[in-house]
Amino acid sequence: MNANRAVIALGSNLGDRLVHLQQAREALRALALPENFLYSCIYQTEPVLCPDGSPDFFNAVVSLNYAGTADELHQQTRAIESTMGRSASTQRNAPRVIDLDLLLFGEEMIATPDLTIPHPRLHQRRFVLQPLCEIDPKLVIPGLGGTAFDHLTQLNTAESPLLLVASDW
Repeated sequence: MNANRAVIALGSNLGDRLVHLQQAREALRALALPENFLYSCIYQTEPVLCPDGSPDFFNAVVSLNYAGTADELHQQTRAIESTMGRSASTQRNAPRVIDLDLLLFGEEMIATPDLTIPHPRLHQRRFVLQPLCEIDPKLVIPGLGGTAFDHLTQLNTAESPLLLVASDW
């Protein structure tokens, strides 16, 4: 069976954030091929480009093998968000129960109105790069060159350091 390696960022800043990430991780595991399902620690992070007063996020990254297309996986992550209670908001980056962002899909580079891979800001965000480096520091980001670790060490951001929440979740 042909499979692509997908990398997905998980975030939650409403309700029981740890439980939401656990539920999302298990829903993603159910979509994945059984081998080589990896996930990072969970970190608490300050909201980036969110409305004033937004609660802190819990963030993690999952890496999995997936047999379908990037668009199919994107649709399935949206379905997981909906099932978990994420509602559409007219406010950009509003607080949310769960946020699943498809960061990478094999070596693919995609730019459609609904999906951009690699995620356009993944190389600018500590809350994505640091957990990604835990599970695959040598991962080369298509179109950007350099590994996840290279991008983390070159990161120029005002983000606060990440606070470890859970390593075994």
